[in-house]
Amino acid sequence: QVHLVESGGGLVQAGESLRLSCAASGSIFSINGMGWYRQAPGEQREMVATITSIGSENYADSVKGRFTISRDNAKKTVYLQMNSLKPEDTAVYYCNAGIRTYGNSRLVMNYWGPGTQVTVSS
Repeated sequence: QVHLVESGGGLVQAGESLRLSCAASGSIFSINGMGWYRQAPGEQREMVATITSIGSENYADSVKGRFTISRDNAKKTVYLQMNSLKPEDTAVYYCNAGIRTYGNSRLVMNYWGPGTQVTVSS
């Protein structure tokens, strides 16, 4: 069993900051790429930022220069620092990770967290 749990969401005003965290737990052999995705009401889920196991980062154009993704491999945790938040950043933010478990270390499985709500008021 593997679980991803996000934390750090909330209600903020435009221009403020939030830091999201996502911790992985369970029978984890190794973690490949990790990332953050978001889904606003009536919209499709979209990639926000991803980070590889060696720290290579990728961002959606809409968040470049404002958001920073990072990870702590020892803690099996990925972070998303969100600065200069805008009302259009309002969404449920989901953590994603590609994980090999001890039960089947040859296979990378895709896992999602339950999501955390971020609301930015104008």
